[in-house]
Amino acid sequence: MKIIKYPFYIIWKCWFLCWVILTLIPIFPVLIIVTSSEKLYPFFFKIARAWANTILFVMGFKIVLEEDQVLEKEKSFMFCPNHTSMIDIMVMLSVTKNPFVFVGKKELTKIPIFGFFYKRTCILVDRGDTKSRKAVFDEARRRMSDGLDICIFPEGLVPDDESIILNEFKSGAFRLAIEHQIPIVPMTFYDCKKRLSYTFFSGSPGKLRVKIHKFINTEGLVLKDCNSIKKQTFDVIYNELATDLKNQKKNT
Repeated sequence: MKIIKYPFYIIWKCWFLCWVILTLIPIFPVLIIVTSSEKLYPFFFKIARAWANTILFVMGFKIVLEEDQVLEKEKSFMFCPNHTSMIDIMVMLSVTKNPFVFVGKKELTKIPIFGFFYKRTCILVDRGDTKSRKAVFDEARRRMSDGLDICIFPEGLVPDDESIILNEFKSGAFRLAIEHQIPIVPMTFYDCKKRLSYTFFSGSPGKLRVKIHKFINTEGLVLKDCNSIKKQTFDVIYNELATDLKNQKKNT
């Protein structure tokens, strides 16, 4: 049965990669302009959201969003979603209306065309370089000072073992949030792994459920509270994923 599905998976993944890259070509000149200055970043963000929604639509995905709390436009936030899929970036862009900046791995700059603009608009981290991690910290601090939100996938990397519900969190996002006294927003992506994981022979169209949890306040916290608030964020997302997985097994 799996062998019969292999051609579908090949076409499916190629379809995705083609849309990711080819949709950027017609708007290449515009993207060059709007990524030439940080002052134009809000315009780039609007284009990026439209691009993400286009990719999700042509792949047959439908976002189902649940919000525990409406986020205030006047505040800056630290978004912390779980990381399981190649479409996590698109989903994050789709569900978040206010401009934010990704902190992401340097390896994504190798993707043709996409990587070029990724490098110009995101804060890049080389996880094997201590100096790079410090530079990321400084750059994120500067962008938050400009009033932008930050999005960090606190797991860092997508686990190779897809049976892992949620990988251990790194501390960077929580240190930044405490330093700037900005709320942390846990986010649960339930279906991205199932719909389009890094396993090549997998995936299907369908719903992408997303939950934006009530934010976790950092006012009055100091750096020694980092581990505590990291665990609190981890538990919110882990419990949500574990409960959902348990319910799925019960219904099959």
